[in-house]
Amino acid sequence: MNTLQQICHGADTIIGANELGKKLSEGRKLRVKLGVDPTRPDLHFGHLVVFNKLKQFQDMGHEAILLIGDYTTTIGDPSGRSSERPMLSSAQIEENYETYIDQAFKILDPNKTTVRKNSEWFGAMSFGDAVLLARQMTVAQMLEREDFSQRYKSKTPISIVEFLYPLLQGYDSIALKADVELGGRDQLFNLLVGRAMQKSVGQEEQTVLTMPLLVGLDGERKMSKSYDNYIAFNDSAREIFGKVMSISDQTMFAYYKFLAMKSDGEIAQLETMHPMECKKLLAEELCALFHGSDAAEYELDRFEKVFSRNDIPDDMPSFSMGELLGSDSAGLADVIAATRLFSSKNEIRRLLDQGAVKVDGQRVQPAFALKAPAEKTVIQVGKRTFFQITK
Repeated sequence: MNTLQQICHGADTIIGANELGKKLSEGRKLRVKLGVDPTRPDLHFGHLVVFNKLKQFQDMGHEAILLIGDYTTTIGDPSGRSSERPMLSSAQIEENYETYIDQAFKILDPNKTTVRKNSEWFGAMSFGDAVLLARQMTVAQMLEREDFSQRYKSKTPISIVEFLYPLLQGYDSIALKADVELGGRDQLFNLLVGRAMQKSVGQEEQTVLTMPLLVGLDGERKMSKSYDNYIAFNDSAREIFGKVMSISDQTMFAYYKFLAMKSDGEIAQLETMHPMECKKLLAEELCALFHGSDAAEYELDRFEKVFSRNDIPDDMPSFSMGELLGSDSAGLADVIAATRLFSSKNEIRRLLDQGAVKVDGQRVQPAFALKAPAEKTVIQVGKRTFFQITK
């Protein structure tokens, strides 16, 4: 597999492949841009797909440019949205920016990464500059975007500001003189705008390379915090290992390809293994990526002990009934919620309704009331979470 083939491996769409191949054959050091808007504090494994591709360019000796869209975050990327994104304060954007950098450097080499903010150029623009930028595209061109088109047909409001977003992202490529821009499949329109705008000012057009959208833990929808089907960069070793073990066998091989960066040949070999053993290898590898091999080995051993041999883990959180709720008895849903091990009470109720909660190894009904034990009571919620309640 030559260099261009390695770069194209796993890509959803690549536009400008011939131009890219020529630059590579000339030995040029490319400026490879990946833009992220700090709209939320956490990056997740859906982002890891494009971060891995940027890391691949970086490992080949090219300049990896991580563009933080602190200015464009004030508008909000409308890609894939059925409504306008809420605005964030400057303080929220800055806070998210700081944590994005910390998380990004879990994947990228900080000594070989150029970090820029697009407020560097947009903050200095006048209203007249913005008007000139807006002349670059027509309303008809904007309505070619699927999400805009659907919203227009359904009479869902689209603000003029949202129309500006693809133009701002395109101008980022001009400001950075990008040779390549990376993004998810849903970013294709925006990335092509950058290519067109570079041509209009006489720059070489960037190659556009989009990656598939990663399927979430539910095996159906794209990974998203909105769907609560994600694995975050900042998840604990136990959470990463356990969440990977929860995915379907079919989803597993997509994760091997896009998260563990395995070749088609390597995946073919993995497909000959027992699915459970294959999934353990994946969970261990992804856990090690963020927490190191020692933590990954520990979680593998713990998983095998608890789930393969039906044991109760030796280490688990412990809570006092009195300290949690100030009472000697309470509904089980309230007890679980008070531990703060789950993000929402709706999720707890769903697990109770599904019979996924055990008290001292016995499945219980949703209305079960827990009394303070004489010594301790072990509660298991779902497949991965154990904790004990003491008096």
